[in-house]
Amino acid sequence: SVSCSEGVFKCPEDQLPLDYAKIYPDPELEAQVLSLAIRCIHSEEGCRWSGLIKHLQVHLGTCGFNVIPCPNRCSAKLSRRDLPDHVQHGCPKRRVKCEFCASDFTGEAFEGHQGTCPQESVYCENKCGARMMRRLLSQHALAECPKRTQPCTYCSKEFVFDTIQNHQYQCPRYPVPCPNQCGTASIAREDVTTHLKESCNTAMLLCPFKEAGCKHRCPKLAMGRHLEESTKTHLGMVCALVSRQRQEILELRRDLEELSVSSEGTLIWKIADYARKLQEAKARSNHEFFSPPFYTHKYGYKLQVSAFLNGNGSGESSHLSVYIRVLPGEYDNLLEWPFSYRVTFSLLDQSDPSLSKPQHITETFHPDPNWKNFQKPAASRGSLDESTLGFGYPKFISHEDIRKRNYVRDNAIFIKASVEIPQKILA
Repeated sequence: SVSCSEGVFKCPEDQLPLDYAKIYPDPELEAQVLSLAIRCIHSEEGCRWSGLIKHLQVHLGTCGFNVIPCPNRCSAKLSRRDLPDHVQHGCPKRRVKCEFCASDFTGEAFEGHQGTCPQESVYCENKCGARMMRRLLSQHALAECPKRTQPCTYCSKEFVFDTIQNHQYQCPRYPVPCPNQCGTASIAREDVTTHLKESCNTAMLLCPFKEAGCKHRCPKLAMGRHLEESTKTHLGMVCALVSRQRQEILELRRDLEELSVSSEGTLIWKIADYARKLQEAKARSNHEFFSPPFYTHKYGYKLQVSAFLNGNGSGESSHLSVYIRVLPGEYDNLLEWPFSYRVTFSLLDQSDPSLSKPQHITETFHPDPNWKNFQKPAASRGSLDESTLGFGYPKFISHEDIRKRNYVRDNAIFIKASVEIPQKILA
C-alpha cells in the first residue's frame, strides 16, 4: 500500500516521496507473500491457529480472541468468546424480563428495578416470619405485623406490638380507679399514692397536730370538724411541745458552751473596744467584765477571769484590777479540793518584737487553801454571779503605766491567765 498526502505518494516504510508512474502491481510477489505460513495475530493471547496469510482474514471471522463490537450497540468491544456472557448478563442494552412482574427492561433499567419490584415476594423486615409481595409490606408493617413498634397510649413510650398489652399491667400512666372507691373515675397508676394522701375524700388522715401529741385519725372530710372541736386541746399540746423544746434548746446551749470552753490550762482574753469600756467602768462604780470560762486541763477545774478596767477596792479609779475565781464545773466530784495550783496573770505587751523586747506585766500566786473561793463551789452558783469576788490583784497595773508601752493597741488589751498543773494529774 502507498500513502498519499496532498497529491504526493509516499512509501509507507521510509515516508520518501514516490513517482506514481513508477508504481505498479506485482501479482507474482503478492501470490508468493500470500502463500507464506503465519500464526494468528492473537497467538500471544492464546489462539493456536496457524496457516497461510491468505487464510488469515477468514480465520479472524471466527477467532474467539478477535475483538468485535457488541451487537446491541452498547459501545463495548469484547473478544468473540466473551461476547455471549456480556450479551446475556452484562450488556446495559440487553432486554430482560422481570420474573416477578413480567415487565420488560433494558439491562441498565433492570438493575434499578431489582430489589424494588412491587410483585417480588419478601419477608417482613421486623422478622415476624410473614412473607408477601413487596407492595403489601408497608401496610403490613403499619397495621398487621405483631412485631411492629407502637407507642403506649398512656405513657407514649415505644413498645413491640405483641408486648404492649403486658406493659399496660405495669404502665405508670395507665388509668385505674381509686382503691377507696371515692368516686374519682380514673387516676394514673403512679399518682394513686399521692391521691390517697392528698385528694381522696375517704382516705384516713392523721391530725396535723400529731407532732404535738394528737393521735386522732379520721377521713379527710371529717378532719375539719375535728380541728374545730379540738382547738383548746391542740393549743395545750403545742404549748407543752414549745416548753419541751425550750428546755432542749437550753440544754443544747449548755452543752455547746461546755464544748467551746478551752481545756489547756491557759486563757488569752482579748478585751476589745477598750476606750468605751473604760468610760463605762468609770461611769459605773465597781463595774466588772468577765472572760470566757476555761478548764485547767481536760476533765479539770473550771475557772474564769474578771477585770475592773477602772479598778476595784484599793485600785479603784487608778488601776486595772484582775481576779480569778473557780466556777462550778462538770467534773468537780472527781477533783481534789480546795483548788491549790499556782496561777499566773499577765497583761501582754503588744509592741513589735522586732523593734523592742515585749515587757509583759506578770504576777503569780499560790491559792490560800483556807479562802472560801478555792473550796468546791456550790453547783447552784451561776458562772456570772457578781456577788462572789475572785482572788487577785486590785492594783495589777496603774492607768499611768498602761500608757507607757503598747499594752493598749488598736483599742484592745490582752489578759493572759495560766494554771500550772502537776503532770501526775494530767496522766
